[in-house]
Amino acid sequence: MDQGKINHRILSFKYALEGLMSAIKEEPNLKIHFFVASLVLIVSYLLKISRRDWLMIIILIGFVLAVELTNTAIEAIVDGFTNREHPKAKLAKDISAGAVLVVAATSAVVGIIIFLPYLR
Repeated sequence: MDQGKINHRILSFKYALEGLMSAIKEEPNLKIHFFVASLVLIVSYLLKISRRDWLMIIILIGFVLAVELTNTAIEAIVDGFTNREHPKAKLAKDISAGAVLVVAATSAVVGIIIFLPYLR
């Protein structure tokens, strides 16, 4: 691989980290998701869950965070390029937030199903 491609990949990774850090700083809901994810990881460790359950937990945490980051990006685009009062702008933001709600609620249900047997 030539040096130009390596530099491009390094810059891409740097920009991705900058975006992640900006979102964590600016988006209160993302902070909540990271806090809950941290608690889930601690509980998972303390309960000594199985490898299969770890995989599910990690996948779901990644999915929730990815959808929340996507929601944050959509909100930034909508706010940057449209009138906030426009019905289509509101619809886009509401649908994006709804996607986060669906994924977070589904993850919570799966989490309950995973953790209940360990708590008996």
